[in-house]
Amino acid sequence: MRTSEAYYTPEEYITLERKAIPDAEIVRSEYMNSKIIGRSSSNWAHNVITGNIVAGLYNRLGNSQCFVFAHEMRVSIPAANSYFYPDIGVVCEEPRFEDDVFDILLNPIVVVEVLSPSTEAYDRGDKFAHYRQLQSLQEYVLVSQDKVRVDHYVRQATQWILTDFQTLDQQLPLTSIQCELPLQEIYENVPFPE
Repeated sequence: MRTSEAYYTPEEYITLERKAIPDAEIVRSEYMNSKIIGRSSSNWAHNVITGNIVAGLYNRLGNSQCFVFAHEMRVSIPAANSYFYPDIGVVCEEPRFEDDVFDILLNPIVVVEVLSPSTEAYDRGDKFAHYRQLQSLQEYVLVSQDKVRVDHYVRQATQWILTDFQTLDQQLPLTSIQCELPLQEIYENVPFPE
């Protein structure tokens, strides 16, 4: 994680990010507490897991009113003055956007982050604390890439209840979108370190 030492307004951050879209040389970043946080690059396992989850959700959501999106859709958390790029997310019914550019989503119902050594503490800590302020968010899922482990947080009133899954024969229940993902499918073709 690289954090800028300078302080930026949300408007300055959005202007910089929108300039980055056509320029492949500029790395996209997230925004929290007036600071810009550089995003880490991903490896093979991260990309395979992300693809598996997106494909699994896309196939299961079918003709529902829910849509899956992956890592290029920015999510705004106005109450936390933050912007993040979740690895995967789901929005149901009508997506709401911050403005008429349609690149900042306000109402995901599910967010999935694939963990890496450089982002795990951030995804479990500050980032999750900010995501919890999204009223639309019902489920937060953290997927390890170096072992079979999925941490599933579900909002129940004012609390977040954790269930963890650690074997390939288990199913991840995503109750807010009425589907399940087998861990075998999430981790298909993922090489684990020896």
